[in-house]
Amino acid sequence: MKGERTIESSVSELRAQILSGASCSIIDVREGAEYASGRIAGSRLIPLGEIERRASEIDRAQPVYVVCRSGRRSAEAQRRLIALGFRDVRNVAGGMIAWEAAPLPVERDERAPWSLERQVRVAAGSLVVLGVLLSALVAPEFIWLAGFVGAGLVFAGITDTCAMGIMLARMPWNRSAHQNAACSVE
Repeated sequence: MKGERTIESSVSELRAQILSGASCSIIDVREGAEYASGRIAGSRLIPLGEIERRASEIDRAQPVYVVCRSGRRSAEAQRRLIALGFRDVRNVAGGMIAWEAAPLPVERDERAPWSLERQVRVAAGSLVVLGVLLSALVAPEFIWLAGFVGAGLVFAGITDTCAMGIMLARMPWNRSAHQNAACSVE
């Protein structure tokens, strides 16, 4: 929206807000597996891809702090919420990386799945090894599997997107109880 200014808050400002007891909403826009592996106590999971559909779940009368891993997705969530008419939306600069580096307390699920980044590394590495082994033992054409995965990783690095990560995020083991419960409220 033209004329709307974006507000960025540091993790120490958010922590002070929490400790003061003042009302605010903390919206975590990461995926379920990321949220389960470490989050700010009292935050609510609404993945970035669901932010418009679930905006009615956010109290417009109080400040809204949006957080993600690094601040990039939360900046996008902030932009989308402002476009929906929210007035006081604050992007938490540096996201959970900054929160944990501070170091501030993190709440975790006991049985959280591996981080998506770790899952991608294991899946990509496994596919490369499989492609090399199959090309050596079965048919040389299987080397293209390793090449395809390598090209995908290069593309992911250049564009800062990851199709494999998006696919893995949708797997059942990455759908946390928080996300499943939140998605069932319609």
